[in-house]
Amino acid sequence: MFSSRIFRPAQQLTQHVRRYATEPPKSGGNNGILYGLVGAGALGGGYYYYTSGSSTKAQHGSGHESAAHGQPASKTEEQNIPAKTGAGTGIAPVKCFTGGDQGFVSLVLDHVEVVNHNTKKLRFKLDSEDAVSGLPVTSALITKYKGPEMQKPVIRPYTPVSDEDEPGYLDFIVKRYPNGPMSEHLHSMNPGQRLDFKGPIPKYPWSANKHDHIALIAGGTGITPMYQLARGIFKNPDDKTKVTLVFGNVSEEDVLLKREFEDLEQKFPLRFRAFYVLDQPPENWQQGKGFITKDLLKTVIPGPKDGNVKVFVCGPPGMYKAISGPKKSPSEQGELQGYLKELGFNEEQVYKF
Repeated sequence: MFSSRIFRPAQQLTQHVRRYATEPPKSGGNNGILYGLVGAGALGGGYYYYTSGSSTKAQHGSGHESAAHGQPASKTEEQNIPAKTGAGTGIAPVKCFTGGDQGFVSLVLDHVEVVNHNTKKLRFKLDSEDAVSGLPVTSALITKYKGPEMQKPVIRPYTPVSDEDEPGYLDFIVKRYPNGPMSEHLHSMNPGQRLDFKGPIPKYPWSANKHDHIALIAGGTGITPMYQLARGIFKNPDDKTKVTLVFGNVSEEDVLLKREFEDLEQKFPLRFRAFYVLDQPPENWQQGKGFITKDLLKTVIPGPKDGNVKVFVCGPPGMYKAISGPKKSPSEQGELQGYLKELGFNEEQVYKF
């Protein structure tokens, strides 16, 4: 708990953070002053590591070639196919993923970008340059790969980081884990190779203004569903939801999508704030140091009695254990535990991706 000396700056920080709902940050989204206070009192503890938990090291995947061919179109049908679909045409774009009994869809890897020492961004082409993914906000795809020596295929879920309405492609950010058969395969893929996808896999059903204020607590690659949700909120002019992000990582180069979140903070200073916490920060790091702690969350996220609020959590097992308790199964949330329960949140106010 805070000592009386530490508690005063924490109270000042709380007041400063709460003001962002009505007052834009004076430095255009720079949280340096906030983190100076947070570092003094809110980040001293923390007992888990973002890299802990063996199950975190083998949950990413790759693909294998499969073909799905329909009957060829007649000449008359070909002539009736519109040249373009989507925005401005009055024609709804074709959705690549429709769920149900559609089965797996084979997509071609188009481009690979190195993000950092263990992370790549992979772009897969959709069946048509005018097609869109068809994924709703807060949904994922599952990937499938079966190597020549494997008895069973590996299946892993991934959340795209590209816009759901962007035609022609899907982008994924994939971290490579040692002995992770899917992530290792994905990192070994070259443009032109194929990967099998299926979905969408729905998570939390989102609609505009469903909550007044949401908090996104993420660690490592757990940031991808958080970014999908935040992007969906801020691209919708009818959605006025406020968003607070708390994002923990080991080092600065592990912070994914930071530029994208900074853009949101610049464009929506009254509704979005991001707080970054590093276990191993560089000497000039001006933001959070250590781990995401109960005191930090108490200071920067909306409280359980601050109206219609919802907290989303996604990260490695150690983070779930400390903050919200683990999920019981992929489809069951499990009992609420950890810091959020201690802060007074109930199970209806927390969602674990």
